[in-house]
Amino acid sequence: MSSLTLVVIADPAAPFLKALSRLPQDVGVIVSNDLEELKRSAPQADAILFADVDGNLLAAVLPLAQRVRWIHCLWTGVVEGILGPELLDHPALLTNGRGVFRWPLADWVMAAMLFFAFDLWRVIQQQQQGVWKPFVGTTLDGRTLGIVGYGAIGSAAAARARPFGMKIAAMRRRPELFHGDSLVDQNYGSEHLKELMTASDYVLVVTPLTPETRGLIGEPEIAAMKPSAVIMNVGRGPVIDETALIRALESGSIRGAAMDVFNTEPLPPDHPFWRMSNVLLSPHTADRVEGFLDPAFDCFFQNLTRFRKGVPLLNLVDKHAGY
Repeated sequence: MSSLTLVVIADPAAPFLKALSRLPQDVGVIVSNDLEELKRSAPQADAILFADVDGNLLAAVLPLAQRVRWIHCLWTGVVEGILGPELLDHPALLTNGRGVFRWPLADWVMAAMLFFAFDLWRVIQQQQQGVWKPFVGTTLDGRTLGIVGYGAIGSAAAARARPFGMKIAAMRRRPELFHGDSLVDQNYGSEHLKELMTASDYVLVVTPLTPETRGLIGEPEIAAMKPSAVIMNVGRGPVIDETALIRALESGSIRGAAMDVFNTEPLPPDHPFWRMSNVLLSPHTADRVEGFLDPAFDCFFQNLTRFRKGVPLLNLVDKHAGY
């Protein structure tokens, strides 16, 4: 394999970049988040690793990166933040970290469902208040987990939920891909979303953000949910109509919500979610566990090897579809 020049768009001081010590010796690497330095380096680059959060940096260097044949985004959902005209027009292949954080996310989903099933918010309040007041909770056994956007994360959540005795209902854009999947009890195409919402005790939203999925879960879909149901979002905030969700939570027409992603991040201090006792929220950190970036770099290095050998890459992104 011939030598290769890799430009890494990232803060050079970021501790997670220690993983780049695994690069082969014949790979020349330039790490920067300084726009002028990136522009100077771009014409020599064969590949780009995007490990920043500012998609404008990538957009600015792409017109100068005529040699680049492969771009890898270390993250998953950041892809929609870098898919501007510059990237769409560039001939380089685009890959990302799709699915690499699926197991921590699946564990968070289980924690959220158990939080509501055993009413742990009440447990915490009673402990803080010194109140001894027994109550009856529920279990997950026999409940239905409905998954909107059944991909790597959705299937991981299904695998975690199965041993708890849960039934799995799932929706994906291409329902023919459900064939042979033993985890799923009932599958749906996208045209039957409201049916899935009605059938589910817990709804997990894990779709990517595309023009088709923005606002996918709106007032009619939320209204189709059981009054006892809980909706969870670890995908992208704008997939759910937050205004409609807030109305449903305030009126008690659904039991609750567990949210890791939001329309606006950081979540504004005056946002209603902060004050709601039927909302469990985390600051977009559901996948951040010890060593959580290790699988992201494993994915990158696998693709680096494949790129240099000229074999098909993993996690190839359809730029125009957005995932």
